[in-house]
Amino acid sequence: VQLQASGGGLVQAGDSLRLSCAASGRTFSRNAMGWFRQAPGKEREFVAGISWSGGSTYYGDSVKGRFTISRDNAKNTVYLQMNSLKPEDTAVYYCAARDSRWPVPVTRAGAYDYWGQGTLVTVSS
Repeated sequence: VQLQASGGGLVQAGDSLRLSCAASGRTFSRNAMGWFRQAPGKEREFVAGISWSGGSTYYGDSVKGRFTISRDNAKNTVYLQMNSLKPEDTAVYYCAARDSRWPVPVTRAGAYDYWGQGTLVTVSS
């Protein structure tokens, strides 16, 4: 599975942004997907995850109620809708996929087998 993240940019606090992650590979519809982020000087942080079917979603505590993860298996794409953005959301955002043996996402970055290149989100105050 190859992943390509896009949609990052510079926004103001309170704005919204939608990230996309386009995947190639025949198993995408069976891959649990996740979004992570990494700010300068900080460890990579779990943001959101979605099961292969889209029926289950998970969120990090810092984004609950503001971010929504979704997927369109027909388009081989996973999305991250980010609302009410805060300066502390500034980071490089990465999408990741688990091997198709594992149908649900987890918060541990090491459990993901495939990673996109990252897209930068900057939120100004």
